[in-house]
Amino acid sequence: MSKNALMVWGGWPGHSPKQCTELFAPWLESQNYTVTISDSLDIYLDTNLLNSMDLIIPIWTQGILPEKHTSNLLEAIANGTGIGGWHGCMGDSFRENVNYQFMVGGQWVAHPGGIIKYKVKILSPSDPITHGLDDFEVFSEQYYMHVDPTNEVLATTSFSGEEKISKIAPYNSPWIQGCEMPVIWKRYWGKGKVFYSSIGHKPGDFDIPEVLEITKRGLLWATR
Repeated sequence: MSKNALMVWGGWPGHSPKQCTELFAPWLESQNYTVTISDSLDIYLDTNLLNSMDLIIPIWTQGILPEKHTSNLLEAIANGTGIGGWHGCMGDSFRENVNYQFMVGGQWVAHPGGIIKYKVKILSPSDPITHGLDDFEVFSEQYYMHVDPTNEVLATTSFSGEEKISKIAPYNSPWIQGCEMPVIWKRYWGKGKVFYSSIGHKPGDFDIPEVLEITKRGLLWATR
C-alpha cells in the first residue's frame, strides 16, 4: 500500500537541505511512498495536505515558523502523521519556537570542537531502528543538546570536554567531560511518532553505513 511523504527543505544552506532532499526522495519512492517536495514553509498552512501525510521530513535549519504554521504541523502530528529527521535540519530549526522543540524532544545548543571524530554508542540493539548494529565512529559535528527526559534514547555519545566550545566562547568545557548525550531517539506527540538523529551535518555523513541505515529505519518507523 502506498504511503504519502512530505519533504520541506530550506533555511540556512550550510546543512545542504536540497542535496539531502535529493538523497532521500528517490529512496522513499523506492519504498512505495508518493513524495511531495516543498521549499516553502507555507506548505504547513494546508491542513488537508498535512493530515493526508503518513510522514513529514523537515529539512530546514534555523528560520522562523509562524504560530499558525506551527499549530497546523503539531496538530497533524498529534492526529497521527509521523515526523522524522536529522541534525540541525530538525533539531535546530526554529530557535525561538519552544512548541516545535517540545515536539522534537530536543534542541541544539553547541557542537564543541566543530568537526571532530567521536563515537556513537548503541543502547538498544533489539530496537527495530538499531537492531543488529554495533557502535560506530563519526567525523562530523558532535551535537550537545537540551533534551526531553521522556525521549526513548537509542544511542548516545560521550564528550571529552577538551574541545573549544565555539568562536564566541573560545575555551574548553571540562564540566561536560564524560557527559552521555542522546544522539538518536524516538518519541510520541499525541498519536504521531517522532524520530530524530543528531547526525547529518553534510550529505557525506550518510556515507557511513550505520548512519544511513538508522535514518532510513527511523523514517520508516515514524510513518503512520
